[in-house]
Amino acid sequence: MPYVEPGGSWRPFWLAAGVLGLLAVLDAVLPGIDVPPPLWALAALAVPGVVAAVCLAARRAWTVRVDPGGPDGALSVGRERVALADVDAAHLRAVREGTAGVDAGAPVLGGGWTVPRGRSGLPLRLADGRTVLVPTRDPAALGTALLGAVPARATSQRADPDAPDGRPGGRRTLGP
Repeated sequence: MPYVEPGGSWRPFWLAAGVLGLLAVLDAVLPGIDVPPPLWALAALAVPGVVAAVCLAARRAWTVRVDPGGPDGALSVGRERVALADVDAAHLRAVREGTAGVDAGAPVLGGGWTVPRGRSGLPLRLADGRTVLVPTRDPAALGTALLGAVPARATSQRADPDAPDGRPGGRRTLGP
């Protein structure tokens, strides 16, 4: 079953439209200096237009999807995709149990330097040994969806002969 977490809400758009509507009603009802109609037309187009563009950009950039369908099942954040076959299920289970975490300097899927405000970073170890952060508002639900969609094997990593202990992922970003 696919999991979708929207990257943004349309609430700011409707709030801006409501405030503009309230100001228009107050301008019509209250006596005093009236705001010129061309200024109202400019405000009615510009403010909701800019807010809608920001809302749409957030939805496109930060929407998290887990699509297990077919052999090319993937986790996507915005335009970035990670094949579900590349996700280390054992590490994900360890993260959920609190016995594993994230390597220092792990990149955020979807881009950006940090996890967006209001979200947590769910650490995922990939088949190549890298750890990435998935920005999510509900790490428990995303973890459940990923564990249900990831192939049921202990790890997706190959043994690393250069790792100090010989185990996959035994070498960390900052050393052994």
